[in-house]
Amino acid sequence: MVPIAQNLSKLFSLEGKVVLLTGAAGGIGSVLAEGFASLGAAMALCDIDLSRLEDIVDKIRSFGGTASCYHLDLADMKSTVECAGLVIADYDRVDVLVNCAGVNVREGFLDVEESTYDMIMNINLKGTYFISQEIAKHMIKAERGVIINIASHNSVGMLGGCSVYGASKSAIAALTRSMAVEWARFGIRANAIAPGHILTDLTAVTWAHPERSEYLRERIAMERPGDPEELLGLSVLLASDASSYITGSMIHVDGGCLAGGAPWPYDTKY
Repeated sequence: MVPIAQNLSKLFSLEGKVVLLTGAAGGIGSVLAEGFASLGAAMALCDIDLSRLEDIVDKIRSFGGTASCYHLDLADMKSTVECAGLVIADYDRVDVLVNCAGVNVREGFLDVEESTYDMIMNINLKGTYFISQEIAKHMIKAERGVIINIASHNSVGMLGGCSVYGASKSAIAALTRSMAVEWARFGIRANAIAPGHILTDLTAVTWAHPERSEYLRERIAMERPGDPEELLGLSVLLASDASSYITGSMIHVDGGCLAGGAPWPYDTKY
């Protein structure tokens, strides 16, 4: 009998794969960076916060992983093109691109100014579009590659004060389908992960708010926020050969939020 560990490694190992991860300094990005590195991936970590990236690189190297960091401002086309070029120059290829970078400003629809709209769209949508374009050129030459886009529950369900963010993340879902359809013939798969209400440093203020936290718990079947670590399993699946026939999908990791949340009282003998 083949050992279980060997079978698991064959399915899910990322050993030898080069992964470019945007937004790597964030609460979700940093978890994915360390998790992928622990499974053998060489991590090209990209973010505007180089200081934080350097700390993550040091941590990965401390357990024997491979990582390097690159400055990336997705709102700046020159930075986007330069970052992609530097990663290719250093690693010669990118096997997996994870578009995790994103930003949000919670304002009512009528309160949003053009500068805020442009900032959110430039990072969440335009930046994702063009870093993907740059990396896909090299994946096409190699005739293989995986792209994972981090979408959001707001791709399909909305909260108040998230009009621009929701629009950008809905576009990410459509963008993922376009990538899958156009690039399948080149051996490239593209999928999206839609996190639900995940507890990070940026969302801690929401989960500490007495009214907003109660509102969210009522709408989540598990009645709790998710941890960034709970996105890792699906991310590894989509990055690995275990998902070789999955492309063009958006998969929700939301504790049952999309399913309908906690049920109302009903009759049962249990």
